[in-house]
Amino acid sequence: MIENALPVTNLSVFANGLIYLILTWRVIRLRRRDGIVLGDDGNRIMTKRIRGHANAAEQIPLALILIALLEFQGIDTELLAGLAMLFTLGRALHAAYFTIHGTHWRFRMWGMAATLAAQAGLLLLMAYTLLS
Repeated sequence: MIENALPVTNLSVFANGLIYLILTWRVIRLRRRDGIVLGDDGNRIMTKRIRGHANAAEQIPLALILIALLEFQGIDTELLAGLAMLFTLGRALHAAYFTIHGTHWRFRMWGMAATLAAQAGLLLLMAYTLLS
């Protein structure tokens, strides 16, 4: 068996990949149910699901790259794991708002707040490694 060399990165990729897969499936399911082949066909729920999926595609890759690079450079595992968990929690809250009809808008707000706070922390750690 191969040793888990980057455990924080591996768990982060798994969790965020699962969130992304769920978002993808929810878009596909609504497309099939309502016969929407391209775009949103004026369907507000589809528009919301597409945006949630796109936002995940915009936010997740950079954070996972930062987590991997920082872990590879030997940044404190507990600090990195905390930021990775905050990021993943943010993505999960954000995804809930966009994929579960009727979810309160505060899920989106707190999800983005957690996402941005974690990304800022990751970028600060990266700046620290660059300046050290």
